Amino acid sequence: MTTKEFSIEINANPEKIWFVLWDDHHYRQWTSVFCEGSYMVTDWKEGGRVHFLAPNGEGMYSLLEANKPNEHMYFRHIGEIKDYEEQPVDEKNGSWSGAREYYSLSKPDASRVTTVLNVLMDIDDTHLPYFEETFPKGLSKVKELAENFRITIKTEVKKPVEEVWEKWTSPEHIVNWTFASDNWHAPRAENDLKAGGKFSTRMEARDGSIGFDFRGIYDQVETHSQITYTMGDDRKCTITFTSAGDKTMILESFEAENTHSLTMQREGWQAILNNFKKYCEEKGSDLF
Repeated sequence: MTTKEFSIEINANPEKIWFVLWDDHHYRQWTSVFCEGSYMVTDWKEGGRVHFLAPNGEGMYSLLEANKPNEHMYFRHIGEIKDYEEQPVDEKNGSWSGAREYYSLSKPDASRVTTVLNVLMDIDDTHLPYFEETFPKGLSKVKELAENFRITIKTEVKKPVEEVWEKWTSPEHIVNWTFASDNWHAPRAENDLKAGGKFSTRMEARDGSIGFDFRGIYDQVETHSQITYTMGDDRKCTITFTSAGDKTMILESFEAENTHSLTMQREGWQAILNNFKKYCEEKGSDLF
């Protein structure tokens, strides 16, 4: 077993880098350099289990020994996983047992945005050449994602794309789903669906305590396929609609704002997207 250190300087703040490292969508992207489709399953609680998995159900299980958001994450590996099941540690699958994997973020100069991501790993000697070649590629992907940061959310709607598109873009439908929880609503919506066209949706708490207009201008509209727009504060958002017969996958990617945490923004936008899915699939809202 050899201890190896990898490091990279990234022109982004620790919160964005942390989000890229551990948010499911981003994690799958940067770890694809090791295995296409890799992902992890955990409740993120210190002392809990972590499963690092490939699509075929093989991987590694570990302990999450430390988790301090935006600062450091510490895993200690235990053994292998086969067919999604933890395997007992023995001579055949114990080569990674006890190995450490430690991620830390630091800012050498508080006056600059730049953050240093440092990774300390215990690597079985037989795998050392592979990780020496591949891990820097993974960190380069983290750097790319953090420096061109967007939050991405998605859902699958069990309706054909024509119906999904209509309910996403028509004001008579927009007012029925464009809110994250039942104590909010959308009293009105306007939508000029074309490049250069404007949209505006009024979002309010049902008790009238707060409200705002969500506005923007369309940059690109491809019917049944993709929408790109610029919000009132100049942030960009792209929505893609992918048809799969009687199902539609929606992928929404947007630039983050600086007021709320990235996690809160992801959860808020995802809640609205989930509400859209519910509205599309519920009985009584069919168009055809």
